Amino acid sequence: MFIQIDYLLSSRILSQTINYVAKRLTSQQVMMKYEKWSLGYWCFKQYVRFAEWLIYKRKIVTGKEKIPKDKPIVFAPNHQNALSDAMAVLLNTRHQPVWLSRADIFKPGIITTLLRFLKMMPAYRLRDGKKNLANNDKTFADSIKILEHHSSLALYPEAAQSGKRQMLAHKKAVPRIVFMAEENTEQNLDIHIIPIGIYYSSYWKFNRTLIVNYGDPILVNNYFKEYKENPNAAILLLREKIHKAIQSLVIDFKTKKYYADFEKIRGIYGSHFLKRQNKQVSTLNLFKSDQILVEKLDILETEKPEEIDNLVKKANAYNALIKKLRIRNWLVENPKNNILNIALNKLILIIGLPIFIFGFLFNAIPYFLIDTIVRKKVKDIAFWSTFFLAPGLFLFPITYLLELFAFSWLIPGIWMKLAFLISLPFAGKLAFKWYILFRKTAGRSRLLLLKLFNKNKHKQLLNQRKTLMDELDKLISI
Repeated sequence: MFIQIDYLLSSRILSQTINYVAKRLTSQQVMMKYEKWSLGYWCFKQYVRFAEWLIYKRKIVTGKEKIPKDKPIVFAPNHQNALSDAMAVLLNTRHQPVWLSRADIFKPGIITTLLRFLKMMPAYRLRDGKKNLANNDKTFADSIKILEHHSSLALYPEAAQSGKRQMLAHKKAVPRIVFMAEENTEQNLDIHIIPIGIYYSSYWKFNRTLIVNYGDPILVNNYFKEYKENPNAAILLLREKIHKAIQSLVIDFKTKKYYADFEKIRGIYGSHFLKRQNKQVSTLNLFKSDQILVEKLDILETEKPEEIDNLVKKANAYNALIKKLRIRNWLVENPKNNILNIALNKLILIIGLPIFIFGFLFNAIPYFLIDTIVRKKVKDIAFWSTFFLAPGLFLFPITYLLELFAFSWLIPGIWMKLAFLISLPFAGKLAFKWYILFRKTAGRSRLLLLKLFNKNKHKQLLNQRKTLMDELDKLISI
């Protein structure tokens, strides 16, 4: 009997020891796989940051100082633009957060190896198969270990992307993970959730504007008392808090019926509405003004549906007219559209033509190859920027090296060859800027010709715009 008891005690101790060692090994494996700082990751990050600089015309980051330096962090951004959203967070913080990403992108082989290098873990959804949902237990456990080691985690509270300036309903993943992590450590972690609002002037066009707004940290421990009393209620409460925090950092249309129409109105009326508020014209001020404008449009849809329906018809009629005339609204709005400005722009175009030709010739092959394939093969526009960025990171430098090899016999000396190679991406960006100026100059010329030689149509354009603006001024208070 004593032998049996001794055996049972020994078995229990052995079992507990094995479990303890297993947990420690699991923790170490997680941290080995997603260590706090990686030189290779950092180097790759600088390269992608340079690529981002080439892609964007302007980037504005606010609230970065709100990110604590010595706390476990969960980054919680809105999700509208696939991989670009992750890049917007990663490239604008010193952290190397581990990302929870949709499981279906983790294909066997080199793709999964690359994703692991990029510190990404799979998160399973119902669409991935009900039997696979159990795999989230390991993902959640690994996430908790990462936070316990005071590293950072990042995941989308929406758990899906909308492809529109509309936030989807939030899931429970973020609250569940942070509460479980605090519970496992007896509330010793002090996890900070950082809400993030990401805005793009365009989801996929080259030379677009990016705004990244970091919000005030949400302290998980402030909700832990509620969690101990009623876990489900606390999860819902924290989820709502995160939703509201992100909502204040983005442009979020509530409308379902008029989304596309309200977007047109925002583009037509946005800068005028900003000027009505007597605020300085800037990209960030326009963004904040658009937040107010969108909220007012959503309220009007509920309170004055007939007026909104009439307003939408006028906006669509005006938009159809400028589209037919191939003239942008900002040209009609801008009083500086005169012969002198057009002549100055043409002079700049003539002087810059050699730079355009150089940049175009040595960047056209990878650019148009990727652009053509993406437009034909990728049906969801929300993924266009991702499928342009990912291949572009490899195809452009390979093309540059091949071009150097092809033309090296014309370039004297190693330093001149190196200068030629380095100049290629910069020349590509300058070529695109030249093209944008060309488009703007052509638009100004068309509007001037309309004013000089088709006065009735020009008058119709101005009257139609004024009628729309007066209607908007009447409906939308400051």
